[in-house]
Amino acid sequence: METIRKEGTFGDADHPGETTLTDRPPLLLGNRLGDSFNPSCPTRMVLDRIGDKWAVLVLILLEAGPRRFNQLRREIQGISQKMLAQTLRSLERDGLVSRRAFATVPVTVEYAITPLGRTLAETVDALRIWAESHIGEVAAAQRAYDRRQEEEAQAA
Repeated sequence: METIRKEGTFGDADHPGETTLTDRPPLLLGNRLGDSFNPSCPTRMVLDRIGDKWAVLVLILLEAGPRRFNQLRREIQGISQKMLAQTLRSLERDGLVSRRAFATVPVTVEYAITPLGRTLAETVDALRIWAESHIGEVAAAQRAYDRRQEEEAQAA
């Protein structure tokens, strides 16, 4: 068993500030072994992408059909033009989204989900459904936590 002291961790009697890695086998990724718990593993980048709320929302919308940039921007409330452009570029680079430009004036660009992106969209849509189904419970837990924190602060 390997023990690693992580930068920025603090130890006490109950929590020594160390992360203990169990002896787990590496995962087989195609013809390569991968370990998404290792920060230098390429799968970590993919997990970062699918953990991004904007990427998740773009994939879910594109699963329903191709969209133009401004359609996406209108449907994803709160996303800036810059963030949407960055998200689309990243998803395109990862092979999850395709970009098609039409020779019009001005140029029209349409984004569509790729077959690879569709496999991911099905998975992340399940997360959206879970979040929408359990938001009441999450909100109640947050209120209870905040109440406890406030009580502890007043007692100190």
